[in-house]
Amino acid sequence: QVQLVESGGGLVQAGGSLRLSCAASGSIFSINTMGWYRQAPEKQRELVAGITRGGSTNYADSVKGRFTISRDNAKNTVYLQMNSLKAEDTAVYYCFADSFRRSWGQGTQVTVSS
Repeated sequence: QVQLVESGGGLVQAGGSLRLSCAASGSIFSINTMGWYRQAPEKQRELVAGITRGGSTNYADSVKGRFTISRDNAKNTVYLQMNSLKAEDTAVYYCFADSFRRSWGQGTQVTVSS
């Protein structure tokens, strides 16, 4: 079983930056892909970015060029650097980790004021 703890959300003005962190514990040896989803009010949860243990990444088109996902396997932590934030990036961001099954973090609120 994998436990995920997120940090780094908050309130920022449009054009600003935030960095989210997600630390994994438990059965970390089994984790392959980690990443982030987000869910805005009255919208479906959507994939933001993912990264494999080997470092391969994928991004939603809406965040390409603005967000960067990275991973420190030694610390079992995944990061999401978010730059040039827009009001439409406002959402609850959820970390996930894929091992034998998908595990989720508790979510962290990101609010971008215009």
